[in-house]
Amino acid sequence: MADEADGTMRVGVVGDDASDAAAALTAAGAQPVVDDPATVLDAAPDAVVAVGEAGLLALVRRRPSVPVLPVDGGAGVRSVPAGRLDAAAGRLVDGDWTTERHPLLSVDADAGGGSLALYDAMAVTSEPAHISEFTVTAGDERVARFRADGLVVATPAGTRGYARAAGAPVIPPSAGVLAIVPVAPFATTLDHWVVPESTVSVTVERDDASVDVLADDRSVGVATVDDPVTVDTDGTVECVRLQEGQSPFAGPGRELEKL
Repeated sequence: MADEADGTMRVGVVGDDASDAAAALTAAGAQPVVDDPATVLDAAPDAVVAVGEAGLLALVRRRPSVPVLPVDGGAGVRSVPAGRLDAAAGRLVDGDWTTERHPLLSVDADAGGGSLALYDAMAVTSEPAHISEFTVTAGDERVARFRADGLVVATPAGTRGYARAAGAPVIPPSAGVLAIVPVAPFATTLDHWVVPESTVSVTVERDDASVDVLADDRSVGVATVDDPVTVDTDGTVECVRLQEGQSPFAGPGRELEKL
């Protein structure tokens, strides 16, 4: 929390390259707390700056209860490019910002407890060019049965990542939906789907190779035949929205033209 004696804003900083963010916050009049996510959150900051995608994901897995400002974390979370840190730090300290909430996914591959994901969950064959057969349901409705190398279930933030490369539309965070996209499907006419936030169940009907399950950047288990993998929406993370942040609708490395 802010220092009660002088009103200084306390801002946590996590990530492998946190020095520039800490310097920008100090110059803006904040008190940076630089450490690993658990230690930073224990210090009860007013907000946390997460540098890099790995730093952001490590922080999110701790379920922060304070706003998070992503830096170089991807357009899906409106992250601030490192080159705009000074201006962003000034706005953060001045209170010139809003927030938006991003849904989290709990990915359960073996009924042993879910692993959190901010961007996406994937089920994909462990060997290239080995097709498996999948059945996907959302809530109580069957979505499809198809043959493919795998599939990705993406949050709106994740639709700017691998899901987009596989053909998903870009979805804003307030939409309340998930995108489901086959990976290298056997049929070229196969649909992609947008479904309401709900429990998505993925069942491997048959496999030519083992099917790995991933939550964001981590392998979290193996999907076996007839044993469903469940993907549930499980809480949210609150991200800082600044004018220096990247729009989810801008192309990679580009900004939207101002009207």
